[in-house]
Amino acid sequence: MEVGEEPPKPIRTALVTRVESFNAAHRLHSNCLSAEENKRIFGKCNNPNGHGHNYKVEVTVRGEVNPLTGMVMNISDLKEHMQESIIKPLDHKNLDKDVPYFTNVVSTTENVAIFIWDSLQKYLSPKLLYEVKVYETDKNIVVYRGE
Repeated sequence: MEVGEEPPKPIRTALVTRVESFNAAHRLHSNCLSAEENKRIFGKCNNPNGHGHNYKVEVTVRGEVNPLTGMVMNISDLKEHMQESIIKPLDHKNLDKDVPYFTNVVSTTENVAIFIWDSLQKYLSPKLLYEVKVYETDKNIVVYRGE
């Protein structure tokens, strides 16, 4: 380091979370199981007419804070990516009938979180997405970190 030169600033890492909500209906049902097995495993959630939830989703990104902008990423960009990846395909939809991904995938909250993760990966830089947390209810929450 030269005399009078400032020491390098440490690299700072931060987590940034944005929250969105969507409403959707679904039926927990596996085409690989018999009607009896579906009813036994999924109980009232296997109702042939389905049921709905007011889902809340928290998306967290993790990265270095850019010393010029002071941001890990522009939160407006994250908002837009969440609109494209979550709200447009899932809001006010029947997951099993309106979202092709769930044609042969049981629409559990675990699989909803995986769907959201995979959809967001199309918009975000590699390794930026840290966590997707889906609240099916206030008491039923799934966290997915791409594993």
